Amino acid sequence: MKALQLTDHPEQRIQLLDVAKPEPANGQVLVRLQAAALNHRDQWIREGKYPNIRPFCTLGSDGCGIVEAVGSQSDAHWIGKTVVINPNQNWGDNPAVQGKDYRILGNPVDGTFAEYIVVPTDRLHEKPAYLTTEQAAALPLGGLTAYRATCKHGAVKKGDNVLVTGIGGGVAQLAMQFALAAGANVWVSSGDEEKLRKAIALGAKGGINYRSDDWDKQLMAQTGGLNLVIDSGGGTGFSRFVRLMQPAGKIVFYGATAGLPTTLDLHRIFFYQLTLQGSTMGNDAEFAEMLQFCEQHRISPIIDSVRPLDEIISAFDEMKMGKQFGKLVISMA
Repeated sequence: MKALQLTDHPEQRIQLLDVAKPEPANGQVLVRLQAAALNHRDQWIREGKYPNIRPFCTLGSDGCGIVEAVGSQSDAHWIGKTVVINPNQNWGDNPAVQGKDYRILGNPVDGTFAEYIVVPTDRLHEKPAYLTTEQAAALPLGGLTAYRATCKHGAVKKGDNVLVTGIGGGVAQLAMQFALAAGANVWVSSGDEEKLRKAIALGAKGGINYRSDDWDKQLMAQTGGLNLVIDSGGGTGFSRFVRLMQPAGKIVFYGATAGLPTTLDLHRIFFYQLTLQGSTMGNDAEFAEMLQFCEQHRISPIIDSVRPLDEIISAFDEMKMGKQFGKLVISMA
C-alpha cells in the first residue's frame, strides 16, 4: 500500500512509499481510509519540531474510512461500517490530564496518511450521517482540541463575548463554530484581512488584525470586554488579553506558536479573578461528546481543498505557507 512516511533523507523528509499492508491483531481493526486531513502537527513533525519523532512512521492523525477486517470475531459487527478514528492513544485514568504513556496517531504511532491503517477497536466511532467522508476526516484532532478548550475548559455559554485567535487554523475555526453554536458573540483575529472577512461571513461579529498596533483597543471598543479567549499563539500579545477580560473571565490556550509572553499583569489577574487555563486535545469521553455536539448543531469543518494522496506533499507545502482557510484534506478514493 501507499503511505506517507517520515524518512531520514536530509532534504526529502517526507516521502510517499510502498509499504506492507498491516494486519489487525486481537482487539484491532483494519480500516481502508477514504479521506484524511492535515494538521499543523504534521508539518511540525516534518520540520523536526516535535518530541519523540520516529523515522519511517506513517504521518497523519485525522481519518475516515471503512472497516474491512477485524482481529477477533467479537468485533465483526464493525465490518463494512464507515468510521472516524479517535487519534488519542493511552490518555490514562485521569480525565483532567493525559498520562505519561499518552500518544497521538501519526508519530510515534503509524497514522492516517495511508491507504490502510490498523487501530484498536475502541478508537472507532461511526461517521455522523450528515457529514461527507472528507468532512468527517477533517474533524477528529481539531474538533477535540477545540471542544475541550471552548466547551469544557472555557465553559462557553450564550451571551459570552469570545475572542478566537488565529482564525486561519482548523482548531480555531472549529472553536469559533462551537462558540457560535452555544450562542456566544464571537470575534476573531488574524494577520490576513481576507480570513477575517471569511470568518465574519460565517457568523463572527467582528475581526481584528493583530498586526495593528492598537488591536486590543479596537477590540475593547467593539466588545466592552471579553469573557473568554481561545488562543494558540501566546507571544507578546498574550498580556493584552488580560487587559481585555471582564471579571471572572478565562483565557484558554492550547499552543504557543508565537513564543512566550514577556510580561503578565498578575495584579489584574488576581483582582479580577481571571483564569489562565492550559489545554490539549482531550480525553476519550470528550471525543464522543464532541461528535454529539457537532451532530446536534450540524457543525461541519471548513475545508480549504481536497487533493489525492499522490499530491499530499503539496498540501504540506501549502500548510507551511499558511495561506489556507480551512482544512487541507486528502482523498484516498
